[in-house]
Parts: sequence; C-alpha cells; structure tokens
Amino acid sequence: MTHPYAICLGEILFDCLADQPDKALNQVDSWATYPGGAPANVACGLVKLGTPAALISSVGKDTEGEKLVQLLQEIGVDTSGIQGHPYAPTRKVYVLRSSSGDREFAGFGEYPTTEFADTHIKPELLPESLFLNSEFLVLGTLGLAYPETRQAIYQALDLADQYHLKIMVDVNWRPSFWPNPGEARALIHSLLQRVDFVKLSEEEAEWLFDSRDPGTITYRLDSVEGTLVTLGNEGCAYYLSDNEGKVPAFSVDVVDTTGAGDGFVTGFIHQLRQYGIRRLQQPGVAKQIVTYACAVGALTTTQSGAMTAQPTADEVEAFLSSYLHQSNE
Repeated sequence: MTHPYAICLGEILFDCLADQPDKALNQVDSWATYPGGAPANVACGLVKLGTPAALISSVGKDTEGEKLVQLLQEIGVDTSGIQGHPYAPTRKVYVLRSSSGDREFAGFGEYPTTEFADTHIKPELLPESLFLNSEFLVLGTLGLAYPETRQAIYQALDLADQYHLKIMVDVNWRPSFWPNPGEARALIHSLLQRVDFVKLSEEEAEWLFDSRDPGTITYRLDSVEGTLVTLGNEGCAYYLSDNEGKVPAFSVDVVDTTGAGDGFVTGFIHQLRQYGIRRLQQPGVAKQIVTYACAVGALTTTQSGAMTAQPTADEVEAFLSSYLHQSNE
C-alpha cells in the first residue's frame, strides 16, 4: 500500500450551484450538485496529479455521505480517516454564480451551520498511523469555528509535530460558516503560528495582516517557511525561502471559480513532492513551482464543480507547454 504524502483535514460536502446565473437565491429554479469542500478538493486533486493523499473528515450516515466516501475511494484517496456521524447530516452549500463564473455563498438550506457532520470531527478518532509515514498536513480554517473539530485540528497539529510533518494552511475565509465570526481572526492568527506554509487570497491577507505583500506577512509570522498570496486575475505573489516574486495569471475560459484556490494548493504541494522543499531556496525552482500551482488553479476553473476539472499531471504539462509555445511566438 502506498502511504499518503499529504493528509488533508476538514470538510467534505456537496456544492449546490445555481443552474441559472445572475439570479437571486429566491429566483433560482434548480441546482446542480457537485462534490466539494476545500480539504477534500485538495486530497482528490493531489491523487489525480499522482501524489497519494488521505482525507480526515466526518460525514453523515446518509446517502450524501455514502456517495462522497465512494467517490473518494474511486479516485484513490485514503479514506481511513473518514468518520461517520450517527445523526448530523452531510453538509450542502448553496452557491449563486454570475455569468462570468464568479460565485457567492448563499447558505446551507434548512440547517444552521453548526448542525453538520463536519463540525464533529472527533479528535480521539484521528488515525495516528496516517501521520507516521506522511510528509504534509493540509488544513483550512473553517473547522476552527466548531469546538469539536477545532480540537481535532489541534490534535492533528500535535501529531504533525510529533512525526515531523510540514503543515500548510489555506485560510479560506468564509464568514457564513462561522456561528460567531468575531472569533475567527484570533483563532486563525493562533493557528498560523504553528504552520510552515500559508496561502491567502489578497482579501484575506489585508484582513489578517493589513498587507498583501507575502514578504511582510512572512516576516510578521516569523516561523513560516513561505507565504503565497493569490491575486485573482493578477496571478500570485510569493515569498519562499527568501525568494520573492510574482507569477502572472493564466488566461483561460472561466466557467466556475469554485475550487480554484484549492487547485493552486494542490499544484503547490504536488510540486514540493517532485522537487523537495530544500529546492525552494533556488529562485528559478521557487518560481517554477508557483507557476505550476497557478496553472492547476486556472485549469480547475474551466468546468463547473470544484473536482470536475481537476487536471492530471499530463494535462498540466501539456497546458504549460502550450502556453510557453504561444508566449515564444
């Protein structure tokens, strides 16, 4: 059995995307359902690129939960860390979208945010054996909103420290997931003191650090090895092992931006496995790794649903080769 290179911890859910763009919530007639959840997206994306990954999460003992676990297993994600909650349902997120592909969260249907299975990841059920042979722990911050899952995150951090895993956090700020959004900033800042790599959108960077400069953020965090700030259609700015730079965005026909940031994280971690973290000290390699991550993120937007368009390694290489060829003409 191949041991996972990365353990992703957090929510797995169904994204319900409005079939009609540019409509208000009460005007949408039908919804298309896609598997999602940032940590699950990263785990699946890694496996599709060829990097073994595991997901730790909790799903309801319902049809939706069964479907999601089956999908993970079909893709090849290690599901030994998936817990089944006896009564809390699997989460559904309703998403409005614009004709340009941008999306807006529109709530959780009939349930409050605290009622779903992913809020009850039990720390005592985390499989320690996963951490024994893995290299990376990948976290979002949504689980910090819920006391039980928050404790599971802290337990995972302790295990990661015990077994010398690198830790990456994608802030993924979603106020609607938090029952008390006012708690978020302090909890996220506390989490970021324990990680090696952090990825933020420019809005998250401004919110948490009053700066979108990755060098400034790295300096303020002091303990991190690298900071990545995604800038939408401006690309990505990065500070990695004292190498600072910016990679422009790729131009693609955007259908749905859901999962683009998760695609970026996927590409970044996959490349760290290919090159090794020490090679981030080489300016050219650092830029190449971020460029690859941007390509994965861009390709993820070319179809509806966060997992649908996740590329294989061959597809990313073909895309990058085509882009390089065009830029040289």
